[in-house]
Amino acid sequence: MVQPITRQRLLAATLCASSLTAASPAQEEVVVTANRVERPLSTIPNTVTVIDQAALEQQISVSNDLSTVLGNLIPSFSPSRQKLTSSGESLRGRNPLYMVDGVPQSNPLRDGARDAHTIAPIMLERVEVIHGANAIHGLGASGGIINLITKKPGDEPTHSLRFDTLVQDQEPGDSASYGATYSFSGRFDAIDVLTSLSYRKNGVGYDADGDVVGFDNTQGDTMDAQTLNGFLKTGYDWNDQRIELTFNRYDLRGDNDWLAVPGDVSAGIAATARETTVPGDAPRNEVTLLSLNYSNAEWFGHSVSVLLFAQDFSATYGGGVFATFQDPALGTNIFDQSQNNSEKTGLKLTLVKDAPGDLPLNIVYGVDLFEDSTWQELAQTGREWVPETTYENIAPFAQLEYSGIDDVTVTAGLRYEKSSLKVDDFTTLASYGSQFVVGGEPDFSERLHNIGATYQISDNWRLFGNLSEGFSMPDVGRVLRGINQPNQNVETFLSLEPIVTDNREIGFEFTGTSLRLQMSYYSSDSDFGQRLQADANGIFSVQREKTEIDGVELRSEWQLNTANTLGLRYARTRGEYDSNGDGRVDTDLDGTNIAPDRLNLSWDRSWSDTVSSRVQINHLLDRRFENSSGTTVAQFDGYTTVDASAEIIALEGVFSLGIHNLANKDYFTYYAQTRASDNLNFKGFGRSISLAYQRSF
Repeated sequence: MVQPITRQRLLAATLCASSLTAASPAQEEVVVTANRVERPLSTIPNTVTVIDQAALEQQISVSNDLSTVLGNLIPSFSPSRQKLTSSGESLRGRNPLYMVDGVPQSNPLRDGARDAHTIAPIMLERVEVIHGANAIHGLGASGGIINLITKKPGDEPTHSLRFDTLVQDQEPGDSASYGATYSFSGRFDAIDVLTSLSYRKNGVGYDADGDVVGFDNTQGDTMDAQTLNGFLKTGYDWNDQRIELTFNRYDLRGDNDWLAVPGDVSAGIAATARETTVPGDAPRNEVTLLSLNYSNAEWFGHSVSVLLFAQDFSATYGGGVFATFQDPALGTNIFDQSQNNSEKTGLKLTLVKDAPGDLPLNIVYGVDLFEDSTWQELAQTGREWVPETTYENIAPFAQLEYSGIDDVTVTAGLRYEKSSLKVDDFTTLASYGSQFVVGGEPDFSERLHNIGATYQISDNWRLFGNLSEGFSMPDVGRVLRGINQPNQNVETFLSLEPIVTDNREIGFEFTGTSLRLQMSYYSSDSDFGQRLQADANGIFSVQREKTEIDGVELRSEWQLNTANTLGLRYARTRGEYDSNGDGRVDTDLDGTNIAPDRLNLSWDRSWSDTVSSRVQINHLLDRRFENSSGTTVAQFDGYTTVDASAEIIALEGVFSLGIHNLANKDYFTYYAQTRASDNLNFKGFGRSISLAYQRSF
């Protein structure tokens, strides 16, 4: 839904939202992701990034890829693959938990790496990102939480239209992309409603030399693809209570018109593609979300919210005659492709009690119930690759906030995870030796703690720090499907042990009249972590090893005057794992598992009441990766790209102009350089120009 056009909205669009705020306490921005309830940012002892709707729309005008948007504003987030897969896209070196309105979208039991493609970005009102491992929302947040918060109904009946198109000057024809969105919002007495329908057709991408960017026919691509997203949110209010229903259906499907052509890493030749019919079913994401949220502001002295949800996720991958898929009983040169399926249901009960017994306390407590059934099949032959695996979890929690000391807020919490994993007997594929594996129901329990504090030293300076633990399962599907030894039993299979990540963070924040600055240092350790390692065919296996990660994040904004704002963001990340099992980390995590150091610069300007602009520079620094003997095993040559965007109020609407890779920089992507695979030796997109028009009436 397009908001009414105002000068305030135009000015807001020139500022990139973050956890830094110069608002007065009464006006201070609040977030809901960190503590399950709305809390002021100044009381949260974590690094938090909030991307509001204006900043989202500004970034979408440059790129419609959510991972690119996140990387532009959060330098500790890995560079986008620019593909349908999000494999290798980490936050602080570990996998984040994606949510939509608090409903988990990630699939940790069989990580198909499609988390960033479950809802169209145009449906979002804001994004709240909690940096670092935590357990406040349960399973999967070893790197942090990315909560995609959808738009809310407005009060006045409003129709909104948005049209956009994108072309690359290297090849305007095949590169042409276009999209259209219609939405209606309004309130009718006690009932409000928002409904929206979005369609997008993506063309083919070209690099800076005018060559077709290589297609990822196996994992899936967003080029040469169509997306349809239907969304509905409706609510009913009475007294201090509200019930709200949300439905979202997302369908992204490739057109299967371009076939990958491998490159040559040693010769510096990029992978590309040729136009032809691709065998098999087109790669596809089909995601259905349904949630029902009840809230009551006054229930026996508490406020209470109950979230019931269900999510059905299906991801189809491209096919091939891979060694893993071969079976002498079925013939030779077998073509097959996989499909990953996950069905989630859950309940989140949250109760809040303010100032019990007039004490300076805030208590948040409740319980989460969660079930995830995941399986992976080979679609062309109907074979079971990953057996159906059912994860059941019950997790009571309590979070306390104490504010009885002047200028100090202390938070502490406890979450008890009681989990079980059910796997029936199964037999692995022939390529693994057709191993019969005895099923079972291993169970796990973990007590997860967090404690943090903020200290408002003065009106301008604030210190914060926290210790927290995150809980996640390893990629169970990869572990189970890869069993190649006889006489294995799920009950005793060591690699199924959960991952507990210890996260420590300390930082400071300065808020002045024109300058805002935040800096933090963090470390993240796991005694029995998870690392992805690819074989010669590009099939990943899971390595369970001790891992240690640490880094620094810096964010600042300098408002030169009412018209100009400069921004700087920097992240430095280092990570190592134990390669020989001696209990000491000794080898660098590679580019599949950790982000490069990155510097993001921006300049926002309001030229008039009707015109604003933004220029942003993304600089990725060189990096070498060393093994335990100090030998360089991989190298990344950094690169710099420049984007520009502008908003113009005209013709009763808003025109948005975006230019991605303004200087038409020629580069191989971070993932391509660090993976060193001929099939995946992709260059980044060359210069593209997009134009959008949106209007509300």
